[in-house]
Amino acid sequence: MKEWEKNVRRVNPYIAGEQPQEDNIIKLNTNENPYPPSPKVKKAYETTQVDKFALYPDPMSSELVQALESYYGLKRGQVFVGVGSDDVLSLAFLTFFNSDVAILFPDITYSFYPVWADVYRIPFECPPLDDNFCIRVEDYKKKNGGIVIANPNAPTSIGMKASQIEEIVRANRDVVVIVDEAYVDFGGETVLPLIEQYDNLLVVRTYSKSRSMAGMRIGFAMGNEALIRALTDVKESINSYTMTMASIRVGAASLADEQYFQENLAKVVTTRAWCEKELERRGFFVLPSQTNFLFVKHEQISGQELFEKLREQKIFVRHFSAKRIKEYLRITMGTDEQMKAFLLQLDKILEKNIDNKVHL
Repeated sequence: MKEWEKNVRRVNPYIAGEQPQEDNIIKLNTNENPYPPSPKVKKAYETTQVDKFALYPDPMSSELVQALESYYGLKRGQVFVGVGSDDVLSLAFLTFFNSDVAILFPDITYSFYPVWADVYRIPFECPPLDDNFCIRVEDYKKKNGGIVIANPNAPTSIGMKASQIEEIVRANRDVVVIVDEAYVDFGGETVLPLIEQYDNLLVVRTYSKSRSMAGMRIGFAMGNEALIRALTDVKESINSYTMTMASIRVGAASLADEQYFQENLAKVVTTRAWCEKELERRGFFVLPSQTNFLFVKHEQISGQELFEKLREQKIFVRHFSAKRIKEYLRITMGTDEQMKAFLLQLDKILEKNIDNKVHL
């Protein structure tokens, strides 16, 4: 090892979901929205003044922040924006978790959490989900340096009641509790109203799922003014200009089209309910979902094999290697046409698998 290599920070990096660039695929692996953003987003993007790109953007992202404050009925200083919820969550880890006491998050959850903890040298513990993949509230009432809960959880798709999360927040008033609500618009219970009551609660959301804007990288946090001020101070100490002029404009425009937003949500939820029944009819065990994806396993074919067989047909879903969930697949909801094509190929795979077993 060379001398300079001894001082290199070594981590096990997060592995993002596959982003194939080829045509004629069905992409159901990274929980993007199958429908385009609002027409108002398109108009805002197309009318952005390109000449102004010669200047730096507003470091406070005022247009977007004020639009979010108005949309959610919040006071000035209660919103922070960043380059996707990953950026916001990463900064929140760096800002709020600075003790020698381990932070807590579940053993099965968003796999970026342990990566950030490792990068920032934050001690952590992972209380196991119960046998039904649900969080046990009592596990989060012991001494800790902070708590992170994805609600609904990913990749399990299961949500907690707001009252359960409030019980956790109430029992941990001396540390910051972060609730990652990336999927809450698809049927989960938000704890956003609780930020007025609990000054240690930070709620994080994204434009990538329900607002069909994964490519623009917009995330935001909502919480007590002191929390937001601390987040902003850390962000300003790293990069003053995180949001582009275009992302600020289109982010604000998206909030101005509530009808389109609700219609798209309804389409995804309807497809999810239909697809859940279709998968159950084919012998799948499907966890109850409050997200834009289903977490499933089949009684006769392994998760790995099914993942590979689907991939051969250019259908991309997500498979995880962790022991407790290795037999499961996470399937993002596409359009009805995409899901019908997925089920057609799935039927062929299952039929062949059953025939092979009969002839063994």
